Amino acid sequence: MTIHEYLRENGYPEHVVKAGREGLLHSYREFVKQVEHGYKLGLENYRNDLDARAILRLADAEDAEVQELDARLEKMLTGEKRVWESAPGDPFWDFGHPKNASGDLLVDLKSENLT
Repeated sequence: MTIHEYLRENGYPEHVVKAGREGLLHSYREFVKQVEHGYKLGLENYRNDLDARAILRLADAEDAEVQELDARLEKMLTGEKRVWESAPGDPFWDFGHPKNASGDLLVDLKSENLT
């Protein structure tokens, strides 16, 4: 099954299906950059961004670049509380939060007692 077929069969929006793996990878790459520079969007946005990473796993679309981005993201996370359930099991990205969280994300993390 191709990633486009996976996305279509699982009801993802057409723009996500059309962008396919490259679109998901672009989203994940940009998310990691945002985390490295101080993610300021709210917790809902953060969770949506975690979903892009999870879809790469669920669609069996992980490769060396995804692993490199994972290493960069994991280095930026702190804490052990689960902030989302994006994929089966316990993927590292569902736990903790960016060390340098600021703006709305920091406010939201504190209000949900996740810091």
